[in-house]
Amino acid sequence: MFIAYAVVGGLLALALAASATFTLQRNDQIVASMQKAQVPDAWLPRLATLKAAGAIGLVAGLWVTPLGVAAAIGVTLYFIGAVISHLRVKDYDLAPAAVLAVVAAAALALRILA
Repeated sequence: MFIAYAVVGGLLALALAASATFTLQRNDQIVASMQKAQVPDAWLPRLATLKAAGAIGLVAGLWVTPLGVAAAIGVTLYFIGAVISHLRVKDYDLAPAAVLAVVAAAALALRILA
């Protein structure tokens, strides 16, 4: 189970780091998605920081199990919130957030079982 967590958690951390970077750089696709979900521009740096913290926590969770569990919980909740935000404004282009929520939940389950 540990190897499965290392793979899933590592890939999720990579995706989170990339997303955090693109969010901080105000990538056109990220900004457009956030605007469709009616996320204020002022929140972008905070959301990028949360993504980066999640990535760091998932990687650190390879050595410190409680930190990996906490990071996976946080990332799962973050993307559940993203899905809810998209649904709230009737934006059904939520596949990326939904997939990442499922992957984060898988990372959580794997870290707990490892």
